[in-house]
Amino acid sequence: MGSITVTTLGKAYKQYHQRWARLAEWVTPFGPTRHTLKWVLQDINFAIAPGEAVGLIGVNGAGKSTLLKLITGTTTPTTGQIGVTGRVAALLELGMGFHPDFTGRQNVVIAGQLQGLSVEEIARLMPQIEAFAEIGAYVDEPVRMYSSGMQMRLAFSVATCVRPDILIVDEALAVGDVFFQQKCFERIAEFTRAGTTLLFVSHSAVTILNTCSRCLLLRNGALAFDGAPKEAIDLYQADLLRTTDGTSGVASVTAPPTAQAPDALDVVVDPASTESLGGGPGSVVTPLAQCLAVRFTNAGGEATQVVESDQWVKLNVVFRLLQPCADPHVGFKIRNRFGAVLFETNSYCMKLHLGAAQANATLAVEFAFAMHLFAGEYTVTVGLASGGHGEGSFETILSHLHDVLAFVVVPNPQAITWAGQVNLDPKLRFKVGP
Repeated sequence: MGSITVTTLGKAYKQYHQRWARLAEWVTPFGPTRHTLKWVLQDINFAIAPGEAVGLIGVNGAGKSTLLKLITGTTTPTTGQIGVTGRVAALLELGMGFHPDFTGRQNVVIAGQLQGLSVEEIARLMPQIEAFAEIGAYVDEPVRMYSSGMQMRLAFSVATCVRPDILIVDEALAVGDVFFQQKCFERIAEFTRAGTTLLFVSHSAVTILNTCSRCLLLRNGALAFDGAPKEAIDLYQADLLRTTDGTSGVASVTAPPTAQAPDALDVVVDPASTESLGGGPGSVVTPLAQCLAVRFTNAGGEATQVVESDQWVKLNVVFRLLQPCADPHVGFKIRNRFGAVLFETNSYCMKLHLGAAQANATLAVEFAFAMHLFAGEYTVTVGLASGGHGEGSFETILSHLHDVLAFVVVPNPQAITWAGQVNLDPKLRFKVGP
């Protein structure tokens, strides 16, 4: 059984500010220090027990890859200690260790030996490796001729040809096609059920939620959170919003109008209200806006938190802009009880220009849709941003509130019997021949 223990771990790299400083320091080892330390990781502490499936997330530059390299021994720590028990299989960088001029088969032999397998064991496992990778005759071609997906197929196949005590995966599966990804996740699930310890790095919230029972969040080289995946994902998404928010004030960018704004709505709260709604962990609250109301209403216009599957509802969201905003946009997302996003959109992605808003203006938005979700418990996350551009990015995040509203979907007794997450409401035609 494999386990990982990390104690007061730190990693720093020397930075030299003059061209010959490194040489001068090497020639005169007892002379003055000519470098400064750039700390990539500092004071990292955690333990992963045998059989745990743990996710590792963080924005780019947070230190994830460095931490994995330290754990696998491909680089050494500056401070602290790492304890690893059991055989480790790691996919850190795509095709890492593969020589481009060697064939896939030759690289399998080399990679297998690096994992501690004998030549005889590799020969015995080669048919299984080839069958799982599904690259056909390319296994005897130089790796330089492979696509990134083919490299991932072969690398994953050889790394998992024997169940390891610890499996470490660093986003390598992202380049594979969906069918091979499903096969990889099935193998990972099979390994974890058998007792393999998993450390998995991914930018996919759904993957982390479906694969891991615990999650570590790195922020600026420090361990910012260690706990439930849903909370970790919420905090990570808040970090992403802060990273992509390129300004400190309200953006003055005006998106070109692409469609008519919706008809004016009745504000569903007292315009004089100063009470703001709060969100769950990872919410982003700024002094630029207040969220005054989020609620579902049924066909009769009554507020409700119990919705019958397949029935039409309206989601009303009300914000107050505390500063002028030339291009406001409102959006929402629906998540299940595990935190997986089932749907999300916003006015910008719907190609709607809401129009400029003055300071202290109230912005009321209504989203109407049929609730084609399976019976269960869900939450609503809402957001307000300014300056839409690209395929759904924003200049400034004004408010982003996780789990601001909880609701329940109950079964529709008139609907077909189905399973899954979303009712596609299929129409069936058939013909019985003679």
